[in-house]
Amino acid sequence: MVIHIATLLGSVVTILAKRLLMPIFRLWASVALCALSSSAIATVESASFTFTNAATAAGTSSASNAAPIKIVTTIQQQWQFNLLKEALRRSGQSYQVEQMSTQMNQKRKVEEALAGTVDVFWSMTSKELEETVLPVRIPLFKGLLGNRLLIIRKTDEARFANVKTLVDFKQLKAGQNRYWPDASILEANGLHVVTSYQYTNLYPMLEGGRFDYLALGAQEIGDELASHSDPALKIDTHILLQYRSPAYFFVSPKRPELAAAILAGLENMISDGSFDEMFNRELKIDKLYRDAQFEQRVIIRLDTPDLSPLTPIERQELWLDLFSMQGAK
Repeated sequence: MVIHIATLLGSVVTILAKRLLMPIFRLWASVALCALSSSAIATVESASFTFTNAATAAGTSSASNAAPIKIVTTIQQQWQFNLLKEALRRSGQSYQVEQMSTQMNQKRKVEEALAGTVDVFWSMTSKELEETVLPVRIPLFKGLLGNRLLIIRKTDEARFANVKTLVDFKQLKAGQNRYWPDASILEANGLHVVTSYQYTNLYPMLEGGRFDYLALGAQEIGDELASHSDPALKIDTHILLQYRSPAYFFVSPKRPELAAAILAGLENMISDGSFDEMFNRELKIDKLYRDAQFEQRVIIRLDTPDLSPLTPIERQELWLDLFSMQGAK
């Protein structure tokens, strides 16, 4: 765990130096965190959540009388938020977490993180994102987000069933949100991509024939299609689109100590097995494997050209076994 925290802090130094914020980093170890500005607090929901480390609650820490440290997050999704809460609980600090009610695209989240009004959000990673804000390099979905199933038009089912190779797949057009890193990955692999700046626009665009499929993470695709119900669309049963694209927690460069705390909490969960237990339970992984039937699908594997060399691919405990599957022939 120490090695991985040291790696993260090395990234912190680089990013802060680029942004001329080295004085903040030098003061980190000795200066108490400033409270969020009143303007930032005005944008969050009234509900907040306070997490206290178990040792602190028992009175064994000298910080037991300290006020909880406030952080602001855009995270609303149940799994990601519950994971953040548990990591913070295990980090050795007491936190009060406030969720922003404002809906933001990824570009806006990054801007708010740089400004210091958002402390932590989650996203699929990209080289640009890792160089701009602080990545906590523990894959939140164990690589599952890079195992994509396809929403297609029901009338095209036979067309997709005939896909056997990447060459075949390149004859089809993908729909993507322009702000998502996936768009660049698909384009870098020579796929035809039609984009929209509004995610919700992609469903009528697909039905209207602007493109042929919308690729979403296997863990999210069922709920997403249900929330954009359209009798003309369905989930394809033939293809698994696969590329290495971990999703991380990302932290404002103004809060390097928070990035280190989240990493420490996550590493603690990985060490005692509670990360996997919580992951399997909350995302219903056994049922997902049964329903998706990954091993019976034709696997279309793509490269991720700008994947950071710091991606912890060698740590097998952080990933599902999907990347080693052979799939259907």
